[in-house]
Amino acid sequence: MSVPLMQKIHVGAYLMKQRLRGNKRYPLVLMLEPLFRCNLACAGCGKIDYPDPILNRRLSVQECLEAVDECGAPMVAIPGGEPLLHKEIGEIVKGIVARKKYVILCTNALLLEKKLHLFTPSPYLTFSIHLDGDRAHHDKSVCQDGVYDKAVEAIRIAKAKGFRVNANATLFDNADPERMAKFFDDCMDDIGIDMLTISPGYAYERAPDQQHFLNREKTRRLFRDIFRRDKARKWRFSQSSLFLDFLAGNQTYHCTPWSNPTRNIFGWQKPCYLLGEGYVRSFKELMETTEWDSYGTGKYEKCADCMVHCGYEGTAVDDTFARPWKALKVALFGIKTDGPMAPDIALDKARPAEYVFEKRVQEQVALLHDSKSASNGRSSAA
Repeated sequence: MSVPLMQKIHVGAYLMKQRLRGNKRYPLVLMLEPLFRCNLACAGCGKIDYPDPILNRRLSVQECLEAVDECGAPMVAIPGGEPLLHKEIGEIVKGIVARKKYVILCTNALLLEKKLHLFTPSPYLTFSIHLDGDRAHHDKSVCQDGVYDKAVEAIRIAKAKGFRVNANATLFDNADPERMAKFFDDCMDDIGIDMLTISPGYAYERAPDQQHFLNREKTRRLFRDIFRRDKARKWRFSQSSLFLDFLAGNQTYHCTPWSNPTRNIFGWQKPCYLLGEGYVRSFKELMETTEWDSYGTGKYEKCADCMVHCGYEGTAVDDTFARPWKALKVALFGIKTDGPMAPDIALDKARPAEYVFEKRVQEQVALLHDSKSASNGRSSAA
């Protein structure tokens, strides 16, 4: 089973419309973060390192659906934090599905069985379950024992109730190719997921563990080592063949951060899901005021090692649409895992990193404080 035909047709029609209109920058997947709060504290995560006033904030159902309408992307990924902690997550998903957008709800699955009654099986809804490897590897990754078993059980329950379920694996430099290939086999044969999403870990600047993020050379070698073990070619991925080919070092791509715009509790995030270097009120403002040419590998020091799908999947999809024979070649003959790699992007002209995260958080806390003070003042006056 690959990406469903209906989804391919809808997304393909959307891409064709954008190209006919002459649009060079357009969204493919909206990254909608309704909260940052999580029930895990993974060492490689930079999403939960906020003060409580920020972690306690939520986007409303109305704010979420307005973002979906404003952006217009055919797919909506709902990461976090842990989205199932949001009390209105069922209404959010229902509203997006009603708009015939493809929803990928990303969850660690600890609450999935409890919250499954909030959702209805639909070709527009996929649960994407966080699994970074086998039992020992995953539980170490999320810094808590027993999470793997709970996630696998939740996957089986959701599948039995008719839901589409993918697994989402983030790989770090401690990933063993042979062991990871065995995990991919287990995902297909034993756990029974529909598809797998894979990505190299990205170095969030505030993540507790900074030791195990992959650089680009390690990423390309690691994925070659893993892919060559899929001799029967039975692994089903949710990503384009050219993105997987890129991970294995066979494509030279620049990222297209506008293809995966992010809306979270701060607003529309500049420039991408992984870098929070500014926030604006509207999607239009994001697209028109972000200095896109200042970001990306070879342009900005923070982007040097990034090969993550939220930056490069859009590039690969665009290349697939423009040069379908390239994707067909990979589909027919598989991903090349030996021989020379494609030239990589030179890093010597990248501008230095600007560390503005702490400043942005302080600004948001101050705004919250001012808003609360103004609200209390109005209440007192009344």
